[in-house]
Amino acid sequence: MRAAWYEQRGPAADVLVVGDMSASDPGSGEVRVRVHASGINPGDVKKRAPWLGMPMAYPRIIPHSDGAGVIDAVGAGVDSARVGERVWCFGAQSYRAFGTAAEFTCVPSEQAVVLPAAVEYVQGACFGIPGITAHRTVFGDGSVDGLTILVRGALGAVGRAAVVLAVRGGARVLATVRTAEEVALAEGLGAHHALAQSAPDFERCVLDLTRGRGVDRIVEVAFDANIHSDHDLIAQGGVIATYATMQSEPAIPFWPLLFKNVTVRFLGSDDFPLAAKLDAARAITAAASELVYPIAERFPIEQIARAHAAVERGARGRIVLEIA
Repeated sequence: MRAAWYEQRGPAADVLVVGDMSASDPGSGEVRVRVHASGINPGDVKKRAPWLGMPMAYPRIIPHSDGAGVIDAVGAGVDSARVGERVWCFGAQSYRAFGTAAEFTCVPSEQAVVLPAAVEYVQGACFGIPGITAHRTVFGDGSVDGLTILVRGALGAVGRAAVVLAVRGGARVLATVRTAEEVALAEGLGAHHALAQSAPDFERCVLDLTRGRGVDRIVEVAFDANIHSDHDLIAQGGVIATYATMQSEPAIPFWPLLFKNVTVRFLGSDDFPLAAKLDAARAITAAASELVYPIAERFPIEQIARAHAAVERGARGRIVLEIA
């Protein structure tokens, strides 16, 4: 099979190799997916780069955890009727060596989820890490029916999914965007109100919309930059669910958060409980027609280094490899 891999960490152009290798057979409880599209997430490029001094977990790694394609083989214990199913998959390179940047990938059967017929493979390849993270930010502390949620960075990969899933869960959703010109885009996702975070009266507007009470939950994309503002906006007993930060050791207003009895939930998608991932997968599939990602660029597998560079530049939209 055609595949991309690296055997040492470093810049994409220096360490990524594209070549031929044998396709693995699915093990017990696994399926093999003929990959049509491979989604690239920031975590994928961080794993390839020398991030946080982490050692190579395997001597050779095929990157990317998310993808979409067609099941072409099943392992022992898996119903052979699954052969031929269109699926999106997640976790292909989570505690595993070989991800979706290849013509074939093997994953546990439950991590290959039926892709609705109307959904393109490139969209399915974008669901995994962002969608599952978004589901956990919204529902990690229970039902949101009747609650007010603030989604920071609503047009990002996680934020977009969080808006859609929270609205479907019965929440009133306030969404932040970068500029006033993006407000309509966030409201188009279903957000009840969208606000430009750069506006000088942003916090006052949020508090006005909640009659001064504050929001019940915050989906946070920039913990270090926003934690003081989050404290001002969170309601008593609220939850700040965060999945990203620029500074690895940010300062926090400990006593003010304590007096509000705030829960801060830190979220790393590789280590969510499996049951939570499967709950998320069901919710994402049900919302698939509404959760549409803008695709910034599509690359063939031979240009994977360029694709990684596009992610590192902060492309406004998703970057995918089209493989089959």
